[in-house]
Amino acid sequence: MNIVATLRLSGLLIAATLAFAFAPVAAPPAQAASEIKIVVNNQAITSVDIARRVAFLRLQRTGGNLGKKAREQLIEEALKYQEAARIRALVSDAQVNASFERFASSNNLSSKQLSQVLNQAGVTPKHFKNFIRVQMSWPRVIQAKTGASGAGLSTQDLVSKMLERGNDKPSTTEYILQQVIFVVPQNKRSRATLNARKREADQLRGRYQGCDNAASVITGLRDVTLRQLGRIMQPQLPTEWKPLIEKTKAGNATATRITDRGVEFLVVCSAKTVTDDKAAELVFRAENSEAGESDAAKEHLAQLRKRAVIANR
Repeated sequence: MNIVATLRLSGLLIAATLAFAFAPVAAPPAQAASEIKIVVNNQAITSVDIARRVAFLRLQRTGGNLGKKAREQLIEEALKYQEAARIRALVSDAQVNASFERFASSNNLSSKQLSQVLNQAGVTPKHFKNFIRVQMSWPRVIQAKTGASGAGLSTQDLVSKMLERGNDKPSTTEYILQQVIFVVPQNKRSRATLNARKREADQLRGRYQGCDNAASVITGLRDVTLRQLGRIMQPQLPTEWKPLIEKTKAGNATATRITDRGVEFLVVCSAKTVTDDKAAELVFRAENSEAGESDAAKEHLAQLRKRAVIANR
């Protein structure tokens, strides 16, 4: 996926997963036989599904009536999943697995260790991955439905609206970026292979000094790709790369990240402050998109629920 693509994992995923304490959790009691408790448009939600979501909520230190909250979340996720499937907006297994691996790595765990934690807590990796899939796919649904914030307005119209509000044209940072990918094929994504490639990438980062001689720096390296990403404004930075880019000085490389392509880092060739109509447009859209998308998401989900056939048993 191109770095300028709007890959949005959703704040829900980040907030939920970062809330994990990873403290020892007592093993849950053995599950009773699974029974269908809810049917959402012919999609069954079982007693086991609800028990796993309750365990998930407990792991997040959620209070209140967990059974009721679990049922409500699973109904909404069923509706979101069905709509994403209908418009072919579901993320792939590879993307879900890559997100799972990144979360494990960010908590200093291997994927196997994270799976053990989830099993011990009664959540299971499969349930967590289903959650990830919906949280990654739902923003695609809303984007497909609403388009970009401010759609239909020209850059000049957007700037004019900002000036009408009494605001000066905002400034933003313009980056020139390179992307370096240490490729790891999906059929070779063992933990050992990823760790080895990450060590290689970290070693290369230490030798990087600007972008002018980048091609010669990677010459002779195995399965390494260099991409010139060109001019990218700060509001266009993808969520997962943004904090890394913003704290990297011009001429240096960001920290490495494990992605669905392998191990990557970005090089900040230059960074400068710009104030022009394009910058104003991007800042305006960024400032107004989150609330607009949230409203659109709520409205769309409400419409899906209104049309749905939901049976509680």
